[in-house]
Amino acid sequence: MEAQLETIRDQQKETWNKFSGGWKKWNEFTMDFLKPMGDAIIQALDIQSNDVVLDIASGTGEPAFTIAEMVNQGEVFATDVADKMLEVAREFADEHDIENIEFKVADVSDLPFEDNFFDKISCRMGFMFFPDMQLAANEMFRVCKEDGKAATSVWGVPENNNWTTTIMKALSNNIEMPPPPAGAPGMFRCAKPGLIKELFETAGFKNVKEEIINGEVNYDSSDQYWQIMTDVAAPVVGALGKADETTKQKIKDELYAICNNKLTDGRLVMNFASIIINGEK
Repeated sequence: MEAQLETIRDQQKETWNKFSGGWKKWNEFTMDFLKPMGDAIIQALDIQSNDVVLDIASGTGEPAFTIAEMVNQGEVFATDVADKMLEVAREFADEHDIENIEFKVADVSDLPFEDNFFDKISCRMGFMFFPDMQLAANEMFRVCKEDGKAATSVWGVPENNNWTTTIMKALSNNIEMPPPPAGAPGMFRCAKPGLIKELFETAGFKNVKEEIINGEVNYDSSDQYWQIMTDVAAPVVGALGKADETTKQKIKDELYAICNNKLTDGRLVMNFASIIINGEK
């Protein structure tokens, strides 16, 4: 891998490890939020009970755990570049006696598996952060068995994801936030329709399909939204770190004012949209 790509990979590892505690704290909430994307991936993969499945960018363990329940005669390999995220997943597996799953710290650009090893490959919300997305798709194709399947999800366009754009707008209103370099890892790097589909097809996958999933995420309150975003969202924490206390309070007050106007029966309802892409080898 080129030095520049290694630097991006190492930065991603450092970031996700740093926020692993926040993801553990809010794991139940975030896994419920992301469940529709995991379910769509699983449906596209047509999981069988004896499948050997690779879950890439597993984080704290989903959809690997759900798949492990389905492959009671098979096995799941859960991989992630961030070892501390996988530590959270291992704890959960131990607590729930999930034995048909193996955790492995691995770089998607250089997967430590033989060619044609997996029946199915899942990757929920990982592609946006991979240093070289085409290389990642190529590696997925390499380790996928003939007639095997791969499926992934990425975030759709910003205007349909106000669960994250709302706080980012409050930040940008008060802090100078230069746009990231073109192609840099980020939430909406893969939002363009057809982008991942083309990567899959270039890698060699056939019958590649793409669909959009829309939904809502519910927060107990504006305060819970603030707490979650400042515990798990690296761009938010990074931006707030550049602000003095007065500016931070101004951002918080502005955000609460926006969110409180969105409350429905005391709860904060936000929208999300993701793209599900799947293909066959």
